[in-house]
Amino acid sequence: MRDRTWAIKKAKELVEKMTLEEKASQMKYDAPSIDRLGVKEYNWWNEGLHGVARSGVATMFPQAIALAATFDQNLIKDIAEAIADEARAKYNIAQKLGDYDIYKGLTLWSPNVNIFRDPRWGRGHETFGEDPFLASQIGISYVKGLQGDGKYIKAAACAKHFAVHSGPEDERHHFDAIASKEDLRNTYLPAFKALVTKAEVEGVMGAYNRVNGEASCASSYLQDVLRKQWGFQGYFVSDCWAIRDFHQNHKITKTPVDSVSLAIKQGCDINCGCAYKFILDAVKENKINENDIDKCLIRIFTTRYLLGMEEECEYDNIPYDVVECDKHINLSIQAAIDSTVLLKNDGILPLDKNKIDSIAVIGPNANSRDALIGNYHGTSSRYITVLEGIQDEVETSQVKIRYSSGCHLYRDNTEDRAKPKDRFSEAITVALLSDLSIICVGLDETLEGEEGDEGNSFASGDKKDLNLPGLQKQLIQEIAKLGKPFIVLLLAGSSIDLSFCQDSANAILVGWYPGARGGKALSDIIFGNKSPSGKLPITFYKDANKLPPFTDYSMKGRTYRYDDSDNILYPFGYGLTYYDIKLLNAEINIINNEIIIEAEVENMNDKEVKDTLQVYLIDSKSNEICHLCAFKKVTLKAEEKRNVKLSINIEDHPIKINDKRDYTFSVGFSQLSNLSEALTKKKNLCLKLK
Repeated sequence: MRDRTWAIKKAKELVEKMTLEEKASQMKYDAPSIDRLGVKEYNWWNEGLHGVARSGVATMFPQAIALAATFDQNLIKDIAEAIADEARAKYNIAQKLGDYDIYKGLTLWSPNVNIFRDPRWGRGHETFGEDPFLASQIGISYVKGLQGDGKYIKAAACAKHFAVHSGPEDERHHFDAIASKEDLRNTYLPAFKALVTKAEVEGVMGAYNRVNGEASCASSYLQDVLRKQWGFQGYFVSDCWAIRDFHQNHKITKTPVDSVSLAIKQGCDINCGCAYKFILDAVKENKINENDIDKCLIRIFTTRYLLGMEEECEYDNIPYDVVECDKHINLSIQAAIDSTVLLKNDGILPLDKNKIDSIAVIGPNANSRDALIGNYHGTSSRYITVLEGIQDEVETSQVKIRYSSGCHLYRDNTEDRAKPKDRFSEAITVALLSDLSIICVGLDETLEGEEGDEGNSFASGDKKDLNLPGLQKQLIQEIAKLGKPFIVLLLAGSSIDLSFCQDSANAILVGWYPGARGGKALSDIIFGNKSPSGKLPITFYKDANKLPPFTDYSMKGRTYRYDDSDNILYPFGYGLTYYDIKLLNAEINIINNEIIIEAEVENMNDKEVKDTLQVYLIDSKSNEICHLCAFKKVTLKAEEKRNVKLSINIEDHPIKINDKRDYTFSVGFSQLSNLSEALTKKKNLCLKLK
């Protein structure tokens, strides 16, 4: 645990020297300098969702949902450490040049550990998926990687959006999310709790919506859970312009002064927005006092001291050359490889360049940079699209690459004056002339993302359904009619109905938003330089109309834990590899309040392979079918056999080993379900506590 006492002491001493006006000025996200006290100007707003964002060049890693698909905590920590190094490097040089602008600070408002409960939510690809345990474990690694473990924090992580926040985007400024105590305990709060209690996350951001009647950014219930029950000691920040919603949209206060008073009384230290310009008015009207303000200020400056902002620290000499260095670029490509999910393969993959004369690369995302990046992104000095990655891979061979966009991402035509389907004939031509086609379809941040407002540059919002937009489905169907082999590559951040592809395509890959050089990673997968090893961090559904209403926050019928319908196309935790690892045996024991599972696994192939061993807890007397309770990414060399140990901390799960309920632990490379078994053609091993 990091020692905070020295920073708290210094913060108290500084706050005592401030005037009331100076104190009020420091509670805005764009805090001005206090020259007489040596306090520098500081802007708290910076983003680091999958790389340092919005401040120029930085390594662009795969989007958060893709990072979750790796199921690899060690890789995630390495990525977060790289992001923190780049944030520090950019901060160091900006400070020397007197640049204190937005997106230049060390407080990264990431990660987003909201639960992706509904596939229509536009911001779901910012999260680590639908499972609270997966989100917790990936989130812990991300926070630890960002913050480091020294005296000072390298870059301060911020868990958002606290809490019970996952759409709808167009209602978020006035929406009241109603959640039961059971759903709060089992779904909406565990990841936040894990980041506070196990990773010591330095910041927490509130959400726009209300939760059970209270504004998330001023909830007595949520603050009690956060600070009293979990012991959170860091700073709390509002979502941007969320405090203004108290009186304008939620109607829980009448005036801006009332809204500011409520937020500060409930422990909202920093206002992202402009509402806190009314702090002095709130004091004059006796709605808050200076002691209320001091509590916030001490937390604010404790964080700043822990970041080493007001003195020298060990991170001051991180050089600018770490920004988008070769090591980080290679790490990003590795993450894209390990996140790619193979949904179907009849044997066509991997492609052998020696047995192919020509390939048609078709689709609106085939040569799209936008399909690489996701949202909350930085700028790359180089992008490699899918088309470019394939071209680079085959450039020294005799394989000819033909390309057609096939259609626009969402419109009926690609050229303004053209008739609908104006690229179909070109796509059919290149497909007919080639041995096989790779059809790249999906979405980008203009079609799924955050509602547009003052703090967000896009206005995409939620999806209306799970269909591919525009003519993309028709394009695939037209290529399928040709009777030639084809592979579907989906670049998107959420569940898409691919049932028609499952029936007709020879192979299906999900590349998510794979980062700036994602085309290199995907070409490595396609041509067998690497084997896919990603797993779905979300359920892929067939039809959004069969899901509960989007505005219903009850978990009944949602995610793999509570949905046992026939509406599931691909299950959570599913993903194929080119070369299988076999699970030979597994044993279970309880040692020092931990459940230990030892599994014997073997790679019977002549190539190295990765896969994710997963353990699910099944409670026959609860409403949950099963839930993930342990996982480990396993890499086996050719023909290697070894034992893999997985530990389950009983305190992390609702397990009472002394009661008589019937607990079963399912061990395998996928979730325990009939659909998983049918897709993988593998059976899990089921173990029971004695």
